[in-house]
Amino acid sequence: MPSFTLYTNVSRDKIPDDFLTTTTKLMVEMIGKPEKYMVVHVIPDQVMSFGGSTEPCGNAFVMSIGKLGLQENKKITKAFMEHVKETLGIEPTRMYITFNDEEKMNVGYDMNTFAPDQ
Repeated sequence: MPSFTLYTNVSRDKIPDDFLTTTTKLMVEMIGKPEKYMVVHVIPDQVMSFGGSTEPCGNAFVMSIGKLGLQENKKITKAFMEHVKETLGIEPTRMYITFNDEEKMNVGYDMNTFAPDQ
């Protein structure tokens, strides 16, 4: 159920082959949910700018059921921005991360939701 989605103007050929697996491992470490539920989605080659410049930039979204909050989001932001800078060359000042702590009833999976049946 946790997901990390990154829209970026970095071209597909500049995204390392192991970016999905290393980002998944980072999500497991940061959010503490099982790897089998992690989704990492990268949308490269976007026509986008940040601050009027088309230098490498990104817009990321993190969703989880729980495990998010002020202190957690600060740690996740630092870790993901370091990871994205190191692997994709996007400076932390050229990217936003939006967090969504979703309710169990709003996340569908395996023909149901994560909310317990009543």
